[in-house]
Amino acid sequence: MRALVQRVTRAEVRVEGRVVGAIGRGLLVLLGATHADDSAAADWLARKIATLRVFADANGQMNHDLLETQGQALVVPQFTLYGDARRGRRPDFLAAARPEQAEPLFERFCASLAAAGVPVASGVFRATMEVELVNDGPVTLCIDTPAVA
Repeated sequence: MRALVQRVTRAEVRVEGRVVGAIGRGLLVLLGATHADDSAAADWLARKIATLRVFADANGQMNHDLLETQGQALVVPQFTLYGDARRGRRPDFLAAARPEQAEPLFERFCASLAAAGVPVASGVFRATMEVELVNDGPVTLCIDTPAVA
């Protein structure tokens, strides 16, 4: 799985003009899945993001995670994270998991993150969404699950 993680002061996602998920201080997680991903990958990535130390301590160092700061997560499905634009002008999405595989992994990731103690809001799978955020820092990281051996 792949997550593009942005530290935010606030973020929201709308579908057809209606807010379907919103958070205050925390992380916006754009989440994609590929063919080799499974529930273990979703659980690993959720644990990684819940404990990712990207929030400042009293000295301004990034030493605190979502749990320590009582931050929230807004998770948005994003198959285009597996787009390949190395050739030609139109990206291909062959590496992205099909919706039948990706949607349960998205749900598993959200459930694992919530089980870790992080309040989770989410976008809507297979919907056209508008995402609005205030990036804090800015801090943006791309995290991939480890390769399967």
